[in-house]
Amino acid sequence: MAGTVPKLAAPRPAAAGPLPSQPLRSAALAFAPSARRFRVSLAARARSPVIAMASAKEGNGAVTKRTTLHDLYEQQGQSPWYDNLCRPVTDLLPYIANGVRGVTSNPTIFQKAISSSNAYDGQFKELISAGKDAESAYWELVIKDIQDACKLFEPIYDETDGADGYVSVEVSPRLANDTQGTVEAAKWLHKVVNRPNVYIKIPATAECVPSIKEVIANGISVNVTLIFSVARYEAVIDAYLDGLEASGLSDLSRVTSVASFFVSRVDSLIDKMLEKIGTPEALALRGKAAVAQAKIANQLYLKKFSGPRWEALVKKGAKKQRLLWASTSVKNPAYLDTLYVDPLIGPDTVSTMPDQALDAFIDHGTVARTIDANVSEAEGIYSALEKLGIDWEEVGKQLEHEGVSSFKGSFDSLLTSLEEKGNALKTAANL
Repeated sequence: MAGTVPKLAAPRPAAAGPLPSQPLRSAALAFAPSARRFRVSLAARARSPVIAMASAKEGNGAVTKRTTLHDLYEQQGQSPWYDNLCRPVTDLLPYIANGVRGVTSNPTIFQKAISSSNAYDGQFKELISAGKDAESAYWELVIKDIQDACKLFEPIYDETDGADGYVSVEVSPRLANDTQGTVEAAKWLHKVVNRPNVYIKIPATAECVPSIKEVIANGISVNVTLIFSVARYEAVIDAYLDGLEASGLSDLSRVTSVASFFVSRVDSLIDKMLEKIGTPEALALRGKAAVAQAKIANQLYLKKFSGPRWEALVKKGAKKQRLLWASTSVKNPAYLDTLYVDPLIGPDTVSTMPDQALDAFIDHGTVARTIDANVSEAEGIYSALEKLGIDWEEVGKQLEHEGVSSFKGSFDSLLTSLEEKGNALKTAANL
């Protein structure tokens, strides 16, 4: 992101093998309100840029125009967030001007940012010279980025009375199976970042669901991440409600949360299972599982955040734990590139988008309430997949394991490279 602005991505060819048949394309687009493919020529991009940015260094700000992101929030009540963060953090300014209302980060995002940029070198050298080890230096680098980003989004946080404008930072992925370690890490991050609009990200592993309750009870706002199944999502909601009730706070209005429900990765896994089954019925369901499950999750959200228990918390100022759609970029190039954004639009939700999804939605996304459309069809797809032998709970467990492993891998890889870099700096200093 450093020194650049979003660019529209050209359609990518399939990695291998022939493109799927027309029936598969139709199946993939079943929930999409528009079946237009993303076809924007390079010449067209040059003639009509989505976002134009003047020199941030000179303080000239951004040259912007109204985008679909503004319409998404103002017309439908969904908050568009950006799933990326790196230095210079001021590169977020044109995104904010064009309608982005929050930022999510994770260990993989920081691994890419720190390892591919020299923007962190100066601070890193200072930290190593001060005797910090690689992991301590990592957190110092991350915390600065989070604090700086929080400052940029603070006006949105203030304007919405704490309902929006959040920046998320994740606890160490090494703690994904450590209940108390996660609690302590969340408390520490909350304290050192020291910004009202920071979300501490905690994974929705079985071991960390109790952590969520305790952290919420301590008055700390949380982004619960890596949710892949409806069953685990319900446990996450219960942890949030339990935490609010256990907090003892008379004013709950500043304790908020989002539940990050992952979308595209679900199709990536289930599509492979369906292809292995190989029947026409199975193949016709490719590209439909993720959105179907997400719509069912939203129905659960509506149910859980209503009734006497919830109303008692509302009297103390409690705010709903918003559903946040994560993993919104399309992994299969045969699918519509807004497949995981367009069908999941609704009030009091968040969609966090990496560059690919963000660019596509700005260019040709459809702003319309879709989250509660075709719910009976979604339920039918969910059941049909079960009848074919798809175990939703096992799918969730596998994706959770893969997600945790991926974040751990990124975290460990970055720490190894930082250690090597730190040792080189120490050696050079002793020459």
